[in-house]
Amino acid sequence: MKADGDAELHEIDRFGRGVGWIAHPGESMERASHAVAVPNEESETDDVWVFDPVDAPGVDDLLDELGTVAGVAIGLDRHKRDSAEIATRHDAPVYVADWMTGVAEELDAPVERFGSRLADSGFEAFRVRDSTVPPWQEVGFFDGETLIVPESLGSASYFRGDRERLGVHPMLRLTPPTEALSGLNPERVRVGHGVGVEERGALAVEDALSGSRRKAPGLYARTLRSALGI
Repeated sequence: MKADGDAELHEIDRFGRGVGWIAHPGESMERASHAVAVPNEESETDDVWVFDPVDAPGVDDLLDELGTVAGVAIGLDRHKRDSAEIATRHDAPVYVADWMTGVAEELDAPVERFGSRLADSGFEAFRVRDSTVPPWQEVGFFDGETLIVPESLGSASYFRGDRERLGVHPMLRLTPPTEALSGLNPERVRVGHGVGVEERGALAVEDALSGSRRKAPGLYARTLRSALGI
């Protein structure tokens, strides 16, 4: 599911002040990365905030189009990915939630901690999940228009049930993060696996959460058939 070969940048989720990419378009996991530009009144260029990036040739050019990288944020404890490498190249710190453990120590780059807001990015930060069984520390980001959900929601095929634009992660189908993600009313949604949702984002999130348990059996059956090649 996770490609280890040479990366090949595939752009996704372009909008006025942001862009996303998948570094290995052929992999089943569809690991997606995102960058959002935020105006900086003290600089001639916008600040660029990068989320859970996977490196690939051309990433630096893509980021430079938006402005100057101000920070690289990790939204899931398992999503260290290439955050340190990209942050170091752009002389920026990696940002880790102040309640997230076991992540900062593994990063070969300067680390900044954040609480309910991601520094001066304009994004509020909130806990999506913080559990030990299964081990899962996830923080979501929302600026009033764009919602970034690193793992609990996705659009890769193994996330989505019947007629879903977004689906709840297979491991969370029976315990969806309804309290954390309901009522935010985003215009667009960006996810850590797959292409995001550009229109009617709030509806896509609510559909995913409300149908999570009901559509779980069909999703699990389809995934099993795919794994068995039948």
